[in-house]
Amino acid sequence: MISQLLLLIITIFMPPVGVFFIAGCGADLLINICLTVLGVIPGHVHAFYLEYVYFKREEQSAVGNYDNTRAPGVYSDNVQTGGRGYGTLPPPAGAPVN
Repeated sequence: MISQLLLLIITIFMPPVGVFFIAGCGADLLINICLTVLGVIPGHVHAFYLEYVYFKREEQSAVGNYDNTRAPGVYSDNVQTGGRGYGTLPPPAGAPVN
């Protein structure tokens, strides 16, 4: 909770830094830098969207609800999985193994 709040405060002042913390150095960061240079509002909207997807996926996976559909406009696997790893997510605990 505190880390989420700190990340949101950092994003208010410097959107690319907030994106870097959740997405790393990749396409999402480059897109956010370009949007921030074009105008402050597009950079903020993009950064807060990425953080929304990240925290929503993190919360869902914590309760065992894994959403494997890709969020539109998000290129980082770390954001897509809510920080639970890159690529595909492991099955929930207690799921039958094939």
